Amino acid sequence: MKIIKNPAKQTWESLCKRTTINEKSLQETVQTILNDVKNNKDKALTKYAQLLDNVSLSSFKVTQEEIKSAKNVVSEELQQAIQLAKSNIETFHNSQKELPKKVITTNGVTCWRKNVAIEKVGLYIPGGSAPLFSTILMLGVPAKIAGCKEIILCTPPNKKGAINPAILYTASLVGITQIFKVGGAQAIGAMAYGTESIPNVYKILGPGNQFVTKAKELVQQQGVAIDMPAGPSEVLVIADETSNPVFVAADLLSQAEHGADSQSVLVTTNEEVAKNVEVELKRQLEDLPRKELAKKAIENSFTVVFNSKEECIDFSNEYAPEHLIIASEKAFEYIDGIVNAGSVFLGNYSCESAGDYASGTNHTLPTNGYAKNYSGVSLDSFVKKITFQKVTKEGISTIGKSIEIMAAAEGLQAHKNAITVRLKELNS
Repeated sequence: MKIIKNPAKQTWESLCKRTTINEKSLQETVQTILNDVKNNKDKALTKYAQLLDNVSLSSFKVTQEEIKSAKNVVSEELQQAIQLAKSNIETFHNSQKELPKKVITTNGVTCWRKNVAIEKVGLYIPGGSAPLFSTILMLGVPAKIAGCKEIILCTPPNKKGAINPAILYTASLVGITQIFKVGGAQAIGAMAYGTESIPNVYKILGPGNQFVTKAKELVQQQGVAIDMPAGPSEVLVIADETSNPVFVAADLLSQAEHGADSQSVLVTTNEEVAKNVEVELKRQLEDLPRKELAKKAIENSFTVVFNSKEECIDFSNEYAPEHLIIASEKAFEYIDGIVNAGSVFLGNYSCESAGDYASGTNHTLPTNGYAKNYSGVSLDSFVKKITFQKVTKEGISTIGKSIEIMAAAEGLQAHKNAITVRLKELNS
C-alpha cells in the first residue's frame, strides 16, 4: 500500500474517490438487461443464465427437495455457527421494535405513528466464489421480525445450476422458501417487474457488484424502493501506537479478499505503525487462498499518515467508510467525532469480521461515501411508518382559525372551506 504523508485538505476529496468502471457504459449495459427482462421475462432470464452464468436452467425456483437435501450437506459445526449468529442478529434487531406512541399536540388533537411491514420484499444474495449466506441472516431475520408477508430471494447458481448448500440451509433456517436461481442485474429486474416464475416486490435489498448496484438505482427511478447504494466493500482503519499491526493487517486483508474493486484504507498518526502494518500485509497476503484478488485490492488501497488524531477523524468522515475500525486502546475517545460511517468497530478486538457474521449488527451497509446520507439495513428497512391523527370538536375549534388563515394565505380556498364548514356547524 502506498503511504501518503500529511496530504493537504484540498486533496482529500480526490483521495476518497473510489474506483469505478465507465459510468455511461455501465448504465447502458444494465438498462439493456433490465428492458429485456421487463419485456421478455423468463425468456430473458434463461438467456442471461446461459450467457453470464454459463448454465442452462429448466426452472428458476429452488425445489423443496433441494432445500431439504442442503441440510445433509452442511456440517453440524457450520449449522451451529449459523444458528449462533442468527440468535445474536435476532436479539439486536428485536431491540429495534417500536410501539406506537400517542402524542397530544394540543387539546383535542392526538397524533401517533405506527410501523407497518412492507408486504413484499426481495433479497439479493451474492454467490459465485464467495456465496454470502451470512447476508441471508442480515436481511431475512429483520424481514421476518418486521412481519413481511412475502420474501423473495434471488442468488446466482453455479455452472451446474445449483445453489450453495449453506445458502439454502440458512434461508430455510430463517424461513425463506421462495428462492430463485438468478443473479446479477437480471435478478434485480425480475424482482422489480416480475416474470412468469418470479413475483415482483415492493422493495429490493442486498449488496452486489456494480451491475447489481446500478440495476437497483435504475429500478428505484421506476418506483421500486431499494435499501441503499451498496457496491464494492471497503474498510478504513484508524490505528495509533496502541494498535496491533498483526490485527490491523488482518482487518485490511479481510476487506481486500472480497474482490479487486474493494478498498482498504489505513489512517494513523504513527509512521512506524504504518510500516509495521505494511510488513504484516505482505506476510499474511501470501497465505490467503484469494491472494490474487486481495493483492489487486491492496494495490488500489493506501495509507495516510497525519500529525493529529483530529485529522484522522476528519479524513475518515470525508471518506465515509462502510466499515470503520478504531484500532486503539483509547477507541472511545474517538466516538464523539465520528459522523460518517456505516458501522464502527471499537478497540483492538472488535474486528470487522465480527459484525460481518455474528455480533448482531447488520453488515448490509452503505459504500462509496454514501454513509454520509444513508444508514445500514435495520428493522426500519422493512417497515413503513404511517402517521395517524384524531381531531375532536375541541381540537378543530382550537386549531381551526390558524388553518383557515394559513390556507387563505396560500390561496387554497377549498382547504380553508374544509375547516370553515366544520367551525360553522359547531357554532350553529
